[in-house]
Amino acid sequence: MNTPTAAPSGTSSSTSARDFSTLPASREVAAVRNLSRQTGISSPYFHSHEGIAGAHTRIAGREMINFSSYNYLGLNGDPRIHAAAAAAIARYGVSASASRYVSGERPVHAALEAALARHHGVEDAVAMVSGHATNVTTIGHLVGPADLILHDALIHNSAAEGMRLSGARRMAFPHNDVAAAGAVLAAERGRHNRALILIEGHYSMDGTVPELAAFVALARKHDAWLMVDEAHSLGVLGATGRGIAEAQGVDPREVDIWMGTLSKSLASTGGYIAGSHALVDMLRHTAPGFVYSVGLPPPLAAAAEAALGLIAAEPWRVTKLQANARRFRDQARAAGFDAGQSTGFGIVPIVLGDSYTAMRVADRLVAAGINVQPICFPVVPEGQARLRFFLSSEHSEADLDRTIEVLRAAAREAA
Repeated sequence: MNTPTAAPSGTSSSTSARDFSTLPASREVAAVRNLSRQTGISSPYFHSHEGIAGAHTRIAGREMINFSSYNYLGLNGDPRIHAAAAAAIARYGVSASASRYVSGERPVHAALEAALARHHGVEDAVAMVSGHATNVTTIGHLVGPADLILHDALIHNSAAEGMRLSGARRMAFPHNDVAAAGAVLAAERGRHNRALILIEGHYSMDGTVPELAAFVALARKHDAWLMVDEAHSLGVLGATGRGIAEAQGVDPREVDIWMGTLSKSLASTGGYIAGSHALVDMLRHTAPGFVYSVGLPPPLAAAAEAALGLIAAEPWRVTKLQANARRFRDQARAAGFDAGQSTGFGIVPIVLGDSYTAMRVADRLVAAGINVQPICFPVVPEGQARLRFFLSSEHSEADLDRTIEVLRAAAREAA
């Protein structure tokens, strides 16, 4: 006679542990769908853009003002970048077809990396096939269980995943709080072999920036590496878009590890690490996410290199982006909205409070022809739900004025 066995922990007797819908992540997705059904608000996710998503876009046959793309400088769609990508396709094909470590290396990779190193003012750079994976593999490879990682509380998920992979001790400090970070290092640094401080140059949820010189000094004082994620800084901060070091007058060689992505201002896809020859050479030969991954597609490498050249040749794009972001932030505040502590470079959050309100306001904006993404719990804490506006150098003053007008009306209706 067979004896019944108990159901695995976390499942009912009638539910299999192989059922993916029982996973916590699946329940979160279901909760969002239920909220949409109960409120009549359409899902804000996976909208299909029917062309180039710049300052304007086309969704479901409708022309819309767009604030949900990283096309900060309007370079995605520039015919000169298209020509560079097309030439690379004609010569090398679409794919590198192998890891660069074996037979996937192409001349466009070296050209891009040299341009990235020049842009940052450091010795060398290495480009990888994914921005998210660049953080995961680099952080996971540089530090280990005997080490300490000290990170800003608002650090990106890619860095958080890299930290988790590393097995190092992880400690967060309040957002942009150098003094708090220093207190943790003073108490904990001596107990660990190596230490890594992780910050971003421009935080994507809040549009804030850190005091780079203060973090450099902190890293030197405690014999720690400083890593700066410039994903939303390149092309956005500084008079010519060289990032936070240019914006704040800091020697970029004082930062041990620069990380960035190719998918935003550079109109491509991928990630990179820039810094010393020793760092880059080690990653090229040993980082799992580089050695065991296919090389960056040649047309994407060529597109990113061409974009870097255009940023250098046309600094008016950066100037216009920053002017648009400041104008939008200041208008939003004048209209009574909470724009947080946005510095007005390229990202402006409009904090609305609860997730339901943020989704309702976003839905009304979409109905009025304005595409902007609501950011809700659990991505941000409940009570901090917001609309996140990515500005572009291509937005007109009329676009911005119209958006503030519609936003004011939508917020009144949702109240």
